[in-house]
Parts: sequence; structure tokens; C-alpha cells
Amino acid sequence: MRYIELKALLKDFTVFSIEDIKKIDKNFHRRRLNEWQDKGYIKKIIKGYYIFSDLELSENILFEIANRIYNPSYISLEMALSYYHLIPESVYSITSVSTRKTYKFKTLIAEFRYQTIKPALFFGYNIVNYGNKNFKIADVEKVLLDYFYLNPNIKGKNDFASLRINNEMFLSQINEEKLYTFLEKYAQKTLKKRIVDFLRFIKNA
Repeated sequence: MRYIELKALLKDFTVFSIEDIKKIDKNFHRRRLNEWQDKGYIKKIIKGYYIFSDLELSENILFEIANRIYNPSYISLEMALSYYHLIPESVYSITSVSTRKTYKFKTLIAEFRYQTIKPALFFGYNIVNYGNKNFKIADVEKVLLDYFYLNPNIKGKNDFASLRINNEMFLSQINEEKLYTFLEKYAQKTLKKRIVDFLRFIKNA
């Protein structure tokens, strides 16, 4: 298969794998990928996953790539807090949660970090469409729960203040009924107390 043929066949793919190519050409040899990398036609993200070199990167595209290269996963934690304009800082790693082991990829286009949650806690995400593509990102309520669940040291007023959460933005987006419904699925009394304390803090900030 020639490169121009591959690009035409995978024109709707943001990121593609060797398996994607072999669905089109079962006799495809991976050495062609090395040749195309050397010529600057494609870039390897991680082992087995590639993008076309002329792909224009954006936040949406990076989120979609994050979902794809470590599946199942969805965007959460610091990056999602930034996405919802809840924290003032820029976030440089694309942070996600996954039912797979905690892992980090440093790639040519971004750093992708994943933290482990139990399969029973893999819920509460939204599918955001952009163009004819999409990515999965935690709902605001789930971002908060994921963050507190994975950071058990956050439990007092000083810790809450250090997060620098925009209280007006937070209160305008949060659905408390939904938050508490999600919280029940964690079945953790200590987490519930921390969340209740945080809500009290943010409302009085």
C-alpha cells in the first residue's frame, strides 16, 4: 500500500493504529510505518498508534487521542478542572482516569497521564462532539469526586483553599443532587465528609 492510499482511506481518523491499517490491508508490513516516519509523513504517538504529520493539534484533538491510546479512559482531574474554567492555572499534561493501571506517556505532542479507578467508578462522563468526532470527559460533578478520591490528603480548609477553585464558576455549574447521587456509588464515609466540608467551604468563600 502506498502512503497516499493509506491517507485517503484513513482521512477520518485522528489517530490510527496498526490494527486499523490491517483491517484495510491484512498483508500490511509495519516496516512501511518506519519508512513513512523517516520521511516525515506520520508521527508515532506511542507504540502502535500514529497520527499524520500535518494534523493540526487542538485541545479537542488531544483529548480524543488521550481517550484512544489508553482505553477505556476519559479526561478528568486537573485537565478537566481547567476545561470547565474552575482553576486559574494552565495544565500541561492531559490528565485522565482509567480502569487500567496508572501510567504516563511522554510523547512528541503532549504528556498523557492516567490514574486508576475501580471499574465500578468508571461512569459520570460526557461524550463531547466536535465536527464528526468526539471525546469523553468527566461531568463537573465527577471531576470533583475523581479528584478528591485520588487525592485523599485534601481534607481541610487550607487544602481546599490551595486548590484555588473559582467558587462562582463552580456553583454555577455544579448539580448537587447529581453530585450526591454519584457520591453514593463510592460508598466511602470519609470521602462523603470531605465533599460535604468542601461544599460548605466553597459556598462561604
